[in-house]
Amino acid sequence: MDAQLIAFTGVSAGLVAMPGADFTVVVRNALVSRRAGIVCALGIGAGLLVHVTLAVVGVAAVLTAVPALFRALQVVGGGYVLYLGVQTLRQRRAEVVHEREDSATRPLRQGFVTNALNPKASLTFLSVLPQFVPAGAPALPRTLLLALIVLAIALVWFQAVALLVDRLGRWLRRPRAARAVTTVTGAALTVFGAALLAGPLQTL
Repeated sequence: MDAQLIAFTGVSAGLVAMPGADFTVVVRNALVSRRAGIVCALGIGAGLLVHVTLAVVGVAAVLTAVPALFRALQVVGGGYVLYLGVQTLRQRRAEVVHEREDSATRPLRQGFVTNALNPKASLTFLSVLPQFVPAGAPALPRTLLLALIVLAIALVWFQAVALLVDRLGRWLRRPRAARAVTTVTGAALTVFGAALLAGPLQTL
């Protein structure tokens, strides 16, 4: 097997598995039901598809060339994650479950928006992908292959997270444990959102 592909797979796995808002949103939804967690994971995969597509066609370079656009996306993305965190902290567990069950598409939308509105993902892939394209090799087929590897890793990882949380669901859904996990995930989302907002707001 291509040594560069092996190395890229390892790097991508580390980037995808890095704890962040995506991970927390999947956990938050998986606590409601296995279906909600899996659908949220699919939403994250769809959001990631946006980033790898931008990286493949080179459009993501615009985010580097136009700092104001990058900051605007950071503000929007950070604001959304912060909103999810505050909502989680404000609502009781039962209310969150009821809200999520009212809409089958809500977990999908949350996963997609959380990932798609993170411009750092586009810049990460824009900087990483070229490092694994051999000199002289056709760029498009290679970057498409690398993009597919990233998507496959993300789908497997976040589905595994959702299934693991569901597996532990009986314990995690006990009132005391549910309150603790909901508080932790809400606080984590709030911190992630605030961190995403802090950078661009400081430069205004």
